[in-house]
Amino acid sequence: MISSLRKLLAHQLKNNKPKINHGGFTLIELLVAMIVAVLIIAPLLRFMITIVDTDRKEQAKATSEQEIQAAMDYIARDLEQAVYIYDASGVERDNAGTADDSGIQDQIPPVAAAPGCNKGNCQPVLVFWKRKYFYREDKVNGKTIGDFTNKNDTFVYALVAYYLITEENDKWSNIARIGRFEVYDKIIDVTSNKVNKVGIPASPGFKSFDLSKKGNSLKEKLNQWTKEDAPYTTKAQILVDYIDNKATAITPDCPNNYLLVPSEPNGGFYACVDAEKRIAQLFLIGNALARLKNNPNDYEYKPNRSSYFPTVTMQIEGRGFLGL
Repeated sequence: MISSLRKLLAHQLKNNKPKINHGGFTLIELLVAMIVAVLIIAPLLRFMITIVDTDRKEQAKATSEQEIQAAMDYIARDLEQAVYIYDASGVERDNAGTADDSGIQDQIPPVAAAPGCNKGNCQPVLVFWKRKYFYREDKVNGKTIGDFTNKNDTFVYALVAYYLITEENDKWSNIARIGRFEVYDKIIDVTSNKVNKVGIPASPGFKSFDLSKKGNSLKEKLNQWTKEDAPYTTKAQILVDYIDNKATAITPDCPNNYLLVPSEPNGGFYACVDAEKRIAQLFLIGNALARLKNNPNDYEYKPNRSSYFPTVTMQIEGRGFLGL
């Protein structure tokens, strides 16, 4: 009897053991799930990458547009003070000693050496004489202007040149930028008992123009200007970067009596100049792709990329005047 009870209990215990579930995902089910996940996630990733890339491009375009517009506005304000603007005959000819054939190419950088503007990668585009105004509170080399002018504002004549600079430089882009060079005349100390005593000296290399030079026009006289013997020490200051460095499909169309400067543009900065009327039409072309790409082939101008090459044009007339 006891033996029978033991067998019955043993049988019940075996039947009451929890059943182990050996179920789960098969390998095929896992593979299918992975494929479905990839098919869903991959398009989402591509969509996100596209959005980020588009945003970067739009930001680059917007930045380029803002910068070249700001640069053009600065140049326009500067040029409005011009008393004379050189055309190609002045910028691209050396001094020949005669009124008919002279220019100032060998009197300004890069032919006449100056820091930041070297031969082969620094091309003069816009060169002009202007009145440089000083407020009485302005300081030059630590000296206050008003101390030499009886507390009055004053002005001197200055020679200004804007350049297209393509020199490779770790501080700037791999394409082109615009540099500004300026030298100006001395400031006379009117408070001194000595006649024409210099209060603040002229920029090294500067010499004022001479209107007594031979010539039938202001153009012929100023095309004979020569610098002082001392070398320039004034550095060309960078105004704006990411200017296109190659001639694009845009053909400059200068009006009659205007001369193109340079006569053969090879970048995104050039001008049409009427020296007699002191008028310049300026052209600036930026390159937004150069902000995004490192390979020159990827940021070279092509018609289908034209939206990445913002262009600004403006006509400016110098308001100054030099009488003969």
